[in-house]
Amino acid sequence: MPSFHNGAVEIAYLDEGEGDPIVLVHGFASSKNVNWVYPTWVSDLRKDGRRVIALDNRGHGDSEKLYDSADYEIAIMASDVIALLDHLGIERADIMGYSLGSRMTAILAREQPQRLRSAILGGIGIGLIEGGGPGENVAIALEAPSLEDVADPVGRTFRAFADQTRSDRRALAACLRGSRQLMTSEEAAGIGVPVLIAVGTKDEIAGSAAALGKIIPGAEVLDIPNRDHMRAVGDKVYKVGVTDFLSRRQ
Repeated sequence: MPSFHNGAVEIAYLDEGEGDPIVLVHGFASSKNVNWVYPTWVSDLRKDGRRVIALDNRGHGDSEKLYDSADYEIAIMASDVIALLDHLGIERADIMGYSLGSRMTAILAREQPQRLRSAILGGIGIGLIEGGGPGENVAIALEAPSLEDVADPVGRTFRAFADQTRSDRRALAACLRGSRQLMTSEEAAGIGVPVLIAVGTKDEIAGSAAALGKIIPGAEVLDIPNRDHMRAVGDKVYKVGVTDFLSRRQ
């Protein structure tokens, strides 16, 4: 598995296919494989004639594990994406995030629009601005001795997912505590790149896609029918919508 360093932090990534580059940025407690490879996003985008790049966020997957929450500020995590583009010599790319990855993507769309051809914000709606995603209850659940010690239902969901993916739970807890910065409405309104917002209609974590779509100028909204936060990731409607959106960004 190839890797590179952003400063002292080693970041693992994949780089497959040829064509216009798209960078995939996974969600909290996930990985490039769980979020993008296993649900066939990588192979589907390659078949669509694209160069597909995906990284393991710091603290996740095969990337370096860090235990200081200060190392996981959203802007710092987002800088890993730009460092990867620089490492590969790519000036501009489409970037698609999911959940935490969309928070990172939104920061890049706001702060470094010259590097983005478009931004696809999956699994995040008005929660980008109002609500910081999983809370301290989830961090506590990640640090509990076992799943059986977790009573909080949301905490149990994330703890079970972390156990399933064999994640470093202490690194995830640090990430959660460090990455809860919200974007203001004014900052979101300043995003000028083409944006697609894609959220499951049963997603209770992301917040309203339509509400965020009213704030980001020209943003398109894609509702993923009858899918919650976890099950929307590999949905066909999501994939068809993204393919269509990208085809209009030539």
